[in-house]
Formats: sequence, C-alpha cells, structure tokens
Amino acid sequence: MNIEIKIDSSCIDPRIIIMTASVTEKVSNILKILSDETPQLLTGIKDEKAEILDRSEIIRIYADTGKTVGVTDKGIYIIRRRLYELEELLCGDFFVRISNSEIINLKKVNNFDMSFTGTICVKLSNGESVYVSRRYVSKIKKILGL
Repeated sequence: MNIEIKIDSSCIDPRIIIMTASVTEKVSNILKILSDETPQLLTGIKDEKAEILDRSEIIRIYADTGKTVGVTDKGIYIIRRRLYELEELLCGDFFVRISNSEIINLKKVNNFDMSFTGTICVKLSNGESVYVSRRYVSKIKKILGL
C-alpha cells in the first residue's frame, strides 16, 4: 500500500482519496475507520462499577465461561463485548489475537519464549504466562519479523 500526503495551505478541510483497482476487505476496513468519527470507548465493570478503560493499560483480554475478561494494570474487569468486536475495535493499537479466546497487548509483553515445539509462550508485564495457539503461531512470527 502506498500512502501519500500533500500539504496545501489552501485546503481548509482534510480530503482523503483512495485509489484502488477494487474494493477489498482492507480498503473496506480503512473506510470504516475513516468514517467512524465518534470515539469508541472501552468500558469495563469491576465491583459493580463501570469504568472507562485506558487502552494503554490493557494487558490481555480473554473469554472465560461466557464472559469477556479484561486484565489491566489496575485490575480485572468484565467487558460486555464479544472478543471479535474487541479485536476490531483495538486493531492497529498493538493488540493481537493469539488464540480463539485471547487478545494481548504487544506493548505489555516482556518476552516470547520460542523454545516450546509448535507454540510460543508469552510472558506478560504482570507476570502471567499465556500461550499462542498453533493456529496463530505463524501470524505472531510474521508480526515479530521471525
């Protein structure tokens, strides 16, 4: 994908032009992001109180017995969204899916232990260890440039 920015002092409102041979899924996602002007807040429930979660503090989000759980620097929250919705909401913010039931924040990873055959052990900043499922190993290696 080529990105070009032109600075024009006579341009009052920013204008975006997308040139493509066809509307692919990637182009559709870009259009969705650009047209969504209302900020999507992420709210978690802890001790029967709803709090707005700072994305930079989220360590991991996982599905557990029908609930979506968010682990942050401040504690554990119940999030009333499905994992696939959160994946879409957080895409491009250093969040990556590592299994069918878990998303992690790459900025909260201490290291990736590649010594396990067929999987990767991820050591998180809060001391937890989680595992990349075999289905997602190649995706993680690509992201890491391995």
